[in-house]
Amino acid sequence: MLSVTEAETQVLAAVAVLPAEDCAIEEAQGRVLRQPLVADRDVPPFDRVVMDGYALRCDLWEAGTRRFRVAGVQAAGAVPMVLPGPDACIEVMTGAVLPWGADVVVPYEAVTRENAFIQISPESRISPGQAIHKSGSDRRSGAVVVRPGIRLGGREIAVAAAFGYAQVQVSRQPGIAVVTTGDELVDVGSTVAPHQIRRSNDLALRAALVAAGHSRVGRFHVRDVLREVQHQLWHIVAENDVVVITGGVSKGKLDFVPRVLEELGVAKVFQGVNQRPGRPFWFGLSPRHTPVFALPGNPASSYVCLHRYALPALAKMAGLTSPEPQFAVLADAVRLESEQTIFLPVETADTPRGERLARPAPLNTSGDLAGLTGTAGFVELPAGGRGFPVGTPVRFWPWI
Repeated sequence: MLSVTEAETQVLAAVAVLPAEDCAIEEAQGRVLRQPLVADRDVPPFDRVVMDGYALRCDLWEAGTRRFRVAGVQAAGAVPMVLPGPDACIEVMTGAVLPWGADVVVPYEAVTRENAFIQISPESRISPGQAIHKSGSDRRSGAVVVRPGIRLGGREIAVAAAFGYAQVQVSRQPGIAVVTTGDELVDVGSTVAPHQIRRSNDLALRAALVAAGHSRVGRFHVRDVLREVQHQLWHIVAENDVVVITGGVSKGKLDFVPRVLEELGVAKVFQGVNQRPGRPFWFGLSPRHTPVFALPGNPASSYVCLHRYALPALAKMAGLTSPEPQFAVLADAVRLESEQTIFLPVETADTPRGERLARPAPLNTSGDLAGLTGTAGFVELPAGGRGFPVGTPVRFWPWI
């Protein structure tokens, strides 16, 4: 049976990066950037005033001049003015272009004004470049400011707009199908009989997928009827870019999913991973390279496997730069001996030293989805462990 690392490696090796497409900048929030964002001019593009005050020549101050004539007002967005003489200054607003001939801005607080003249306080400390954001001091024209492989947020979108990108190249959003199986499942709005349960896996998985930036997620349900499984999965696999199935994947008499997938030409990459929960996890590829994740039906198992395998695969497909692994240290000892890798839900807290503590919050069973509420994610305890003392560093996987 595959180890967790082997399963992860095979999943990531099987999926390819999706094509890119153009997207209007106002619709690019959350999309994955596929092009570098390059400065089309110096940033800032001019010597920019950063404080309301008076622009003048610093060498005159250094030579002892304290009284200057106000020759005009330079507002933000206005064509730059020129100092008309050595004893002149120009009143400037924050964000304005520095007037030609000036090299310092003296704030209002450092001067007194009488009519058209200002008197600078002799206690003031003034030096060339004061209160001026120099042209090109942030970035030079042609510099790469944002690299591909990141999910666009407000900061990156602001940068793109500032550099004139009305459109950006992003990864195409995959169509993802989330499929639940089982005769015992009924819709949340339906009357539930004593022998039935309400569908929740599909809603939980869809919510996590959408939170991870995947907006095209559809939900489907298939009963434990062979012909229905065959018919619906044929359409679902053919019409989607990624398929995530929960249930029907084990060895039971009515667990038709692995058999039907192989009948449909979905080549099994592996079935079964040495882990708990989620041991029956099945993964394969359709003839057109649609990845199919067939997860166990127990809610905690499917939710953990989605985060451990499907979400990283989707991140690769989107062209996201691989994130650095996250770690935590155990706040409580885990007295557990297992030949399987254990995914253990945890609550977390940060110490004043910036250390993340993980406090185990074990579930009642792998069907205990309610037990995941209040947890921050899960830690990965390696197979073959003979107990994990307080302070043990472990891999941490946050819930999306």
